[in-house]
Amino acid sequence: MTELVAVTGAEGFIGSHLVEALVQRGHRVKAMVLYNMWSSCSWLDTLAPDIRANVDVVMGDVRDPASARELVEDAEVVYHLAAIGSVPYSYRAPRTFVDNNSIGTLHILEAVRACRTPRLVHTSTSETYGTARTVPISESHPLQAQSPYAASKIAADKLAESYHLSFGLPVVTLRPFNTYGPRQSTRAVIPQIITQLAGGARQIKLGALDPTRDFSYVTDTVQAFIDVGTAPASAVLGEVFNCGPGDDVAIGKLAEQIAALMGVQADIVEDAQRLRPKESEVMRLVCDAIKLRERTGWKPAVTRDEGLRRTIVWFSDPANLARFTASGYQV
Repeated sequence: MTELVAVTGAEGFIGSHLVEALVQRGHRVKAMVLYNMWSSCSWLDTLAPDIRANVDVVMGDVRDPASARELVEDAEVVYHLAAIGSVPYSYRAPRTFVDNNSIGTLHILEAVRACRTPRLVHTSTSETYGTARTVPISESHPLQAQSPYAASKIAADKLAESYHLSFGLPVVTLRPFNTYGPRQSTRAVIPQIITQLAGGARQIKLGALDPTRDFSYVTDTVQAFIDVGTAPASAVLGEVFNCGPGDDVAIGKLAEQIAALMGVQADIVEDAQRLRPKESEVMRLVCDAIKLRERTGWKPAVTRDEGLRRTIVWFSDPANLARFTASGYQV
């Protein structure tokens, strides 16, 4: 019998890749898509017909308890990815992040509790660590909210932890570091660099160039979700797992690497309008994923060089960029 799984944030960058991978593994997927007047399923609409045929779209909103309950009903595993993830926008609209990321998670936790769902995989972020005090960053590293976005995710993580300790909720938290690849918003740094260069720009304007990030190709991140969603309960429930290759790179150097792979020369400059507030900038993120490897056997399969090549090919195709508009995303 095909196992039914549910995914929030299913129409997004990572969510759509996860839905695709779950169907390929033989699952039927209930996919929550944020309601919109165009009935757009965003990136789910671009999936192959044989994949899409095994996806049941539930138009809803994690901010609504009834929507959360409808999605969770009868699912064996719930993958909770729905969130607003923009650090810059969180400075302007912090309440929006609390409503979506914190309260939305509360509604999913309550639905899982009421439905006695066997497992919930909750999504965190490496931004919850703030600037590294020790490297690489393990799960025992202190949490520090250096943006309203990070604060909203810390609140969500702690709610998940409290529901496990208070009610025995079968939750596991995956904390990905920076994921990249096809379908990512062009506001993210790697697609931003690629699209500027592909558009003919020879001066690339970015935020701070010195901070380092640990980039994980999207299929590796998706595999981590599946691994914690299917591992023996005794190995993962109630635990937090970092996900990343453990190979950080400065943003300026990353831009140079992408330009070299695309065969162009460009000046990489800081744009003052793109800089974070001074005390909010996270200077270094490098992942210690030993715990994830030991408990689930996960390991990254795609090198940064290969992942960048695949991403460059995808974003350099005008047809793929056109899909941003068709899927409801802004380029």
